[in-house]
Amino acid sequence: MVTRAVVTGTPLLVMPGFEAETVEAAGRAGRATHVSLVTTALARLDPSVFACILLGGSKAPDSLPPNVVTTYGLTETGSGVVYDGQPLARVDVAMRHDDGTFATYGVDARATHEGEILIRSPMLFRCYRDGSRGLVPGPDGDDSWFATGDAGHFDENGKLVVSGRIDDVITTGAEKVWPDVVERVLSAHPDVAEVAVWKRSDPEWGERVVAWIVPTDDAPSLDELRRVVAASIAPWAAPKELVIVDDLPRTASGKIRRRALS
Repeated sequence: MVTRAVVTGTPLLVMPGFEAETVEAAGRAGRATHVSLVTTALARLDPSVFACILLGGSKAPDSLPPNVVTTYGLTETGSGVVYDGQPLARVDVAMRHDDGTFATYGVDARATHEGEILIRSPMLFRCYRDGSRGLVPGPDGDDSWFATGDAGHFDENGKLVVSGRIDDVITTGAEKVWPDVVERVLSAHPDVAEVAVWKRSDPEWGERVVAWIVPTDDAPSLDELRRVVAASIAPWAAPKELVIVDDLPRTASGKIRRRALS
């Protein structure tokens, strides 16, 4: 965002961290018309005070205000390169499936067939500090595609849908569970003020789903939360453990730091 503001000569307001009241006040006062947020931050303010909200950092909710534009990008791409599921000009997106096959955006996208997202674009970084680049062969056999480490698929309209980081998947038994999906279900519970879902080792299941909860007043029970998740997603996605905490570890932008949970 800073680079784009410099290049385009657009005034930019940079804050030291995310505080919902401060960000919302900047929108109401007209100090900022556009804002870049992560999903957690979006849920904490009134989105109508901004003309446009760029939303990234994790899988987007299924329902979004009309002024929200979903973005996908990485540090390695310098910023967002896919907006509302559509790549920018000269950005190639492909899906690498576990069976070794590929799907390419705009060519042979296959709905709901999930794989690792590959990116090729002039925005790609030159290399990491150790000289490596993380480039792999793509659908055309060319070694110029960046393996993002993110999972996703192309929907029925051919748009890119991002599921999350591949190493964020909780494999419990033979089933795979995305933490973001479980978090969205649990966050609707009236006794849940904040929630983070992550994994712990389990001698029987390999990994188990664990819910860290900041309660509103009365803390919910594990059985309550399990019933809600089982009914909304599936029984195997239900948390097997509940941890009550006063707050959750977050980045400066408000994104949950799952690997800091213990």
